[in-house]
Order: sequence, then structure tokens, then C-alpha cells
Amino acid sequence: MNRLLLAVAVTAMACGSRERPAEAEHKRPAANRAAARSGICPEHGVPEALCTKCNPKLVPVFQARADWCEEHGFPESICPICRGRAGDAPPSAADALADAPADGTKVRLKSPRAVTLAGLKVVEAVEGPVQEGVEAPARLAWDAAGVARVNARAPGVVRAVQADIGTPVAAGASLAEIDSSEAGEGRARRDAAKAREEVARARLERLETLRGEGVTSIREVQEARQALEEARAERAAADAALGVIGAGTTRSGRYRLITPITGVVLKRTATLGSFVASGEVLFEVVDPSRLWAEVDIPESDLVRVAVGWRVTITVPALGNREVTGVLETLAPELDPHTRTVRGRVALDNPDGALRGHMLATARVASGTSEPRVLVPRAAVQHAKGARLVFVRTSDHVFEARRVQTEPAGGDMLAVRGRVKPGDPVVVDGSFLLKTETLKDSIGAGCCGAD
Repeated sequence: MNRLLLAVAVTAMACGSRERPAEAEHKRPAANRAAARSGICPEHGVPEALCTKCNPKLVPVFQARADWCEEHGFPESICPICRGRAGDAPPSAADALADAPADGTKVRLKSPRAVTLAGLKVVEAVEGPVQEGVEAPARLAWDAAGVARVNARAPGVVRAVQADIGTPVAAGASLAEIDSSEAGEGRARRDAAKAREEVARARLERLETLRGEGVTSIREVQEARQALEEARAERAAADAALGVIGAGTTRSGRYRLITPITGVVLKRTATLGSFVASGEVLFEVVDPSRLWAEVDIPESDLVRVAVGWRVTITVPALGNREVTGVLETLAPELDPHTRTVRGRVALDNPDGALRGHMLATARVASGTSEPRVLVPRAAVQHAKGARLVFVRTSDHVFEARRVQTEPAGGDMLAVRGRVKPGDPVVVDGSFLLKTETLKDSIGAGCCGAD
């Protein structure tokens, strides 16, 4: 009884606490109401259209552009924690990076042996040509022109299944056999039409003979010829109806489901003994030799891409395998949630390694290139809004240098800053050096590590 009273009380409180939209809006803090009206997410303090907390689909877009704060989960360019809440006075470039390690901050390890124990690995920065372009997330999808959905042509019962998921099939191959009363009726109509055609042909031949002997009239011959043509048309219609069903030439009430294309069975819903309705899709066959890469190009980068430009698709699941194609189409509208435009790139897949729904990264290149300083992605660390590359200046001293980065294809980044070709940059263990620069001991521009 007490439990029942408690449940009723809680329900009454919940109902009584509901607010009308106008009342709820009135009770919202004035700052939140102002932020909402100005297009700022009141909960997270960033532009609502770019809020990755409310729209998680935006995350890969910003990660692909190397504009991502791993520490706080926002685009680095608008991270409210690193750069201050939206609505405050806009921070200057110096204020925005005030808490980041200073350019030139040195990390001094205890000895060269400490470098070895820390597992630091150094490689040289190189100079190489980088094509101007845009990098964006992509996903692989089957070419709609190479997908066949095979459905039941007439209702019936599945009596045999000749293909399963993953089975290679050639155009014209049988996928399943179905017993159908409609198929039986169609064959009966075809046989009757065939019999009438034979009778009409024999009558015409007899009348033509009699006409030659002057026994019959021309009118009777013409009527017999017309009857034969009608019988032929009726049989042809019956044959066409059976052809649509896939009934073939046998006399049973069974017909076959035929694949119209060569490919691989992607889906199968047909099971032995099950009744299927007319039009029910029982198999899906796909031609894996050609796919589309669907690229989500950010709105801000549209001016830097054009149909016909070369695109390099990198697939992480295949060991960063790269395939190339051409940007064939750009959608005429933006996705209102991600603020991106869908581009499509046709890809050849002769070995079948590429699969539908794989995630990838696309780089749309304009064709122009310029020499740039290149470092591996692992050499760049993000620290409170700044990107750092650690350059080895002596056997156990490393210097943090602030850089700006752009994708350069594969695992390389193009950097701008105080990094030159040939500089020894830290790859493995650079995260350890970053943590040292974030300690309170960096006030003098140098920190030590045991």
C-alpha cells in the first residue's frame, strides 16, 4: 500500500512540474536565451551548427581536417575550454595559446641512456611536393548500377536454393526454384495455345490444297490464315508471360529465380519450404568490381574543390591502402546537420579487397603542388591549442617547436614553422615529451625529466 501511495505521489509531482514552452523559456537563464538566439549552443558554448557534442556526425569531419582537440572533444579552432567560452570577448591569437607550451621550450632528459629507456625514436624531416587540395572523410558504397535485387515473380513455395551469401554467380545462373500455381496455369495456357496453333496450321494447309483444286473459296483460306496468326500471337503471349516468371520450358509448376548480373550474393532471405509473395525480394547480388567513394566535403572547403579533380582514397582497414579516382559529382545541396556536401568518386576494385561501408579518408587534389617540409603524423602533438613537433638538439635535449599542419597524404603531414628538412624529429615517445612540457616547471622555458 505504501509503495502504491509513493508511486502516485511521484506521478503527481512529475505531472505538476511540467511547464509550458513559454514558461520554460521564461525560466531559462538570460545568458542561455541570448546564446540560443545568437546561434550558440547554450549547453556547450560553441556555434550550434558546429557543436560536436550535439552532432557527433561532425567529429570525423573535423578530425580529417586536423582541427580536433582530443582533450576536450571539440574542434580545436572553437574549443571553448582551450579558447574561452563563446560570448566572451574574442581572444587574440596570443591569448588563445597563452597556456600552451612556448615555442622553443626544451625538455632535457637525465642522460642519453634515459632517451633509450624512454623508447624515443627520431626520424628526419624531409622535403617533398604536396598537392594543394582538401582532405575529408569518406565511406565506400556499392555502385547502384551494379546491384540487382531479385524478387519472386509469382507467389509460391521455395523448393530449392542454389546460392548463399558470398556465393559468386554468373549472369543467368539460377538462385532458387519456386513451386507456383500461377506458373502451372501459365504453362497450361501456353500448351493450349500451342495446340490451337497446330490445328490452325493444319486447316490452312488443307484449305490451300483444296483452293488449288478449285474446291474451296479464297475467303475460307483467308479466314484460316487469320485463325493461325491469332493462335501464334496467343502462344507468343503465353511464352512471354512464362519468360517473365522464369518458368522455362518444363511442364511442372516450378520456376527459377535468375540473377541478371555477374557478381556475388550479398543478401539472401529465401529459405526452403517458405511461402513467398509476388514481388518479395529474396536475393541481392552485387558486382564488386566497381564501387563509389562518398566524400563529405565541408562547406568551408567547397571553393577549393571541383568536379573532375583527382582524388586519393586511403582505407585504414586495408593498411592505409590508397586507390585513386576522379571526383565525378557534387551534390546540389548541403547536409543541414553536418554542413557538408556529398561528392562521389568511382573506384575500380579488380581484386575485391574494397568492401561496401568501409570508412576511408579522401584527399581531393587540385593538381598544383609546392615543396613543403614533411613529418610523420606521430611527430605532431596537440597541447592546449598548439601543435608541437619535438626536435632533437643534442643527445638528450629536445626542443618543442610550434607548427601549423596540413594533410600531405598517407601518414605524412606538411608543417609550417621552425622545422627544416633534415631536422631530427621525435616520432615514438613524442607524447611523453609533451607531458613534460605541460608540467608546472616550464616557467623558465626549460624542464627536466629523470
